[in-house]
Amino acid sequence: MISKSKYLILLFAFLFLLLLGIQVYFMYKTYLVKERDIYRTVHQGLTNYTDKLEEISNAKNVSLEDDLQKIFIKYRNKKISKEEFLGYFEQNKRNTEAQISNYIDNHFKKEGYKIAAKIQYTSILSLPDKTPLIDKPVVLYETKNKLKKTGISSSGKWETSSTSTTDGELNKRDSFIVESITEFEILNIKTIIFKELILLFSCCFLLLASVLALFIFTVRNLIKQQKQVEVLHTVVDNISHEFKTPIATLKIAAKALKKDWNPETLPLIDRQISRLESLMKQLHKDEYGEILFIKPEDWAFFIQDLAFTYPEITFASEINVTKELPFDKSLLETIIKNLCENSVKYGASLVKVNIADLHENLMIEISDNGEGIEKKELKNIFEKFYRIQSNNIHNTKGLGLGLYFVKKIIDQYKGKIEVISQPKEGTLFKINLPYEN
Repeated sequence: MISKSKYLILLFAFLFLLLLGIQVYFMYKTYLVKERDIYRTVHQGLTNYTDKLEEISNAKNVSLEDDLQKIFIKYRNKKISKEEFLGYFEQNKRNTEAQISNYIDNHFKKEGYKIAAKIQYTSILSLPDKTPLIDKPVVLYETKNKLKKTGISSSGKWETSSTSTTDGELNKRDSFIVESITEFEILNIKTIIFKELILLFSCCFLLLASVLALFIFTVRNLIKQQKQVEVLHTVVDNISHEFKTPIATLKIAAKALKKDWNPETLPLIDRQISRLESLMKQLHKDEYGEILFIKPEDWAFFIQDLAFTYPEITFASEINVTKELPFDKSLLETIIKNLCENSVKYGASLVKVNIADLHENLMIEISDNGEGIEKKELKNIFEKFYRIQSNNIHNTKGLGLGLYFVKKIIDQYKGKIEVISQPKEGTLFKINLPYEN
């Protein structure tokens, strides 16, 4: 199920990224279409206006076409210098700059466009020999707003000729071919488009945000459910593992009662029943809030129960604890019995248990003479479901949960565990659990 959830999350992420890409592409194409439409509208307006530029010159009692023709002829005939020739265009640009800027600003005031425009001559050729009069473009008209990056440009080409005649014939030497280019840019085009498309962009953003929120909500729920399932599995594994020992002990005790009366059997049964009740309380922590702290006499009972369960094994214990300690009795019993049963499982005939209460530290040492553990295996023995296959030659089998739960309990109390082992010689577990009085 977890693997299936991962595939669903990956599919969801892929579809979301695909939707994001489609939305971004759609918004980008919409932006380009809108930008093209705005530039087309402005270009038409400016084209109509440039056709009337001569009227601006006439407003100053100057005929632009005749004036340009005279300047071209004078410069070609070297009656004026290059500086004077270029100065004419500069002067014309300054004289018309304000009028052009005001007209464009007023014409597009309603739309709020901030426009920069420039008209320049790129080539002036004298006929009939096509002698160039300029070697670089000269600006004829320009607005106060300067071009930063040309938005649209258009070029034009025409021929000018003088109206003077010689012996009734047109003087061809006074004809010129002029090439020009008109450039303009809407400086605030991005702001204009954003204002016009803000509703569309907002809807797209809300759609993406909604899908992303749904995606995050779904992933968080899946992670939460996965954690709940893992916790449930851990609890079930723990309880099922812990049930095995008291059930086995009760079976042995029942057989012993059938054969012969033993006054020590009834207290043992009581202890195992108490342990089963403690395990049940772990399943219903909300109903049972109390924790039973471990008492000095409990340590000996742990060892007695193990000796009764495994009569063929010798359990030697040395316990130096004289007071109640702030540890959960059930959890400490799990540590002792899991480690001892692990020794039995791997061929030990002698298990030594040493427990001492040091200064605010509980020290537990459990050693055996079993098969031991290879050095390469030591780093893995506390992993869940891990079992040492090469040395697991004893008839008792398991799920690989005992040492995993031991490590979890020790970590819960912020303790430490150390393992020292030699193959064919045995294993020593050293545990240190800190506590406060």
